[in-house]
Amino acid sequence: MSPDGRLVAYTGYDDRERGYENSVLYVMNVDGSNARPLTSSLDRSVARPIWAADSRSVYVEYDDRGETKVARIGLDGSVRTVAEGMSGADFDRPYTGGSFSVGRDGAIALSGGSATRPPDVVLVRGGARRQLTRLNAELLDSKRLGEVRHIAVTSSADQRPIDAWITLPPDYAAGRRVPLILEIHGGPYAAYGPHFSTDDQLYAAAGYAVLSVNPRGSTSYGEAFANLIQHAYPGQDYDDLMSAVDAAIAQGFADPERLYVTGGSGGGVLTAWIVGKTNRFRAAATQKPVIDWSSFVLTADGPAFFSRYWFGHYPWEDPQGFWARSPLSLVGNVQTPTLVVVGSEDYRTPVSEAEQYYTALQLRGVPTALVKVPGASHGGIASRPSQSGAKAGAILAWFERYRNGAPPRP
Repeated sequence: MSPDGRLVAYTGYDDRERGYENSVLYVMNVDGSNARPLTSSLDRSVARPIWAADSRSVYVEYDDRGETKVARIGLDGSVRTVAEGMSGADFDRPYTGGSFSVGRDGAIALSGGSATRPPDVVLVRGGARRQLTRLNAELLDSKRLGEVRHIAVTSSADQRPIDAWITLPPDYAAGRRVPLILEIHGGPYAAYGPHFSTDDQLYAAAGYAVLSVNPRGSTSYGEAFANLIQHAYPGQDYDDLMSAVDAAIAQGFADPERLYVTGGSGGGVLTAWIVGKTNRFRAAATQKPVIDWSSFVLTADGPAFFSRYWFGHYPWEDPQGFWARSPLSLVGNVQTPTLVVVGSEDYRTPVSEAEQYYTALQLRGVPTALVKVPGASHGGIASRPSQSGAKAGAILAWFERYRNGAPPRP
C-alpha cells in the first residue's frame, strides 16, 4: 500500500499458458478499481516493488542483459534507472539477483558486487555510489582470482547476438589456449551475468577457462527472446551454446581439443542433450537433469504446470513430441564420459531422472558415475559451503580423468 493510503502496487501478468511472461508492475485503488499496468513498455520482468515516501513513484528491480538494476517507476508509466551493479547472495554460479531498500530521502541501499567479489552493502544517493562493507576482504584480498571478460557471440542458428562471459585462469597469459568448461545455467528461464561465482573461480584456479552463456530462453532480454524456446526446448539453444564455444576458440582462449561441459537443472538437460548431439567434449557432468520428459512431467513437483505450459499436451496426447525433446532419445549416440549428479531429496528433477540416465549409460558401456548428495533438495544441492565445494571438486575430479588424450570420436 502506498504511504498515503490511496493505492496498492503489485506485480503480475496475464496468463497465456506460455513458459515465460514478463512480470509487470500494476497499481490500483485500494478498493480494487482502476487497475493499470505501469511497466508494459519496459519489456523486462520487475520485482520487489517499494513505494517512494511521497507515494508518487514505485521502485522495482529488474534484470537487463544479465545485470540487475533498480528503476523508479512514475505513476504515469515513466521509467528511470536509478541504480545498477546489484548481485545476489547465492554465488556458487553467476546468476542475476540481489536486494535493495529505499530511504525516505530516496537513497538506495543494495547488495552490490562484481565478477570477482561477492556482494557488499552499497549506498546509492543521486549519482554517488559508496560501498559500506568489505565483508570478504580478509579472505579474498590475498587471493588471485580469474578475470571475467564479456565475449561477443553470434548464433549459427539465425545470426542472433548472444551474451557470454569467460572466466580465465588467474595466471592466464594472452594468446595461450587453455581447457574450457562450458557451464550452462538452469531454469531455463534464468540468466547469468558478470557476477561472482565460486564454481567458476574454483574451475579457473584449476587451470580451466569457464564459459557462461545466456542462450535463447534466458531472461533479461525481453519476452520474445525468452519465448524463442516455447515448446522448443531443447532446440536452437544448443546452437547458441555451440556458437559460444566456437567464439571462445576463435578468440584464442580455448583449446578445441580440451573441451568440457556441465550444468544444473535446465543446464543439466542441455548437458545431456549436447553429449547426445556431439562428441567434441572430452567429458561431461550433468547435474539434476531431466532425461525423459514423459516421466518428468508426471513425477516432478509441478505436474499441473509442466505439461500445460512447456508442451501444450499431456504425454499420452503427444508421445513423440515429448520423446523428441528428451535427452534419453539421444543416449544411443553418447560416447562422452558423463558424470551424473543429483540430490537425494530432489523433487523438482526427481532422482529417477538421473538414475535412468546413469543406468542407460552403464548399459551402453559409456564411462559414467552417479553422485547422489544425501539430504539435498533441488535448490539445496550446494546450499552449504562444504556441499558447494564438494560438488565443484567432484566435477573437477571427473574432468581431470579425461584431461589428457583424445576425446571420443564417432
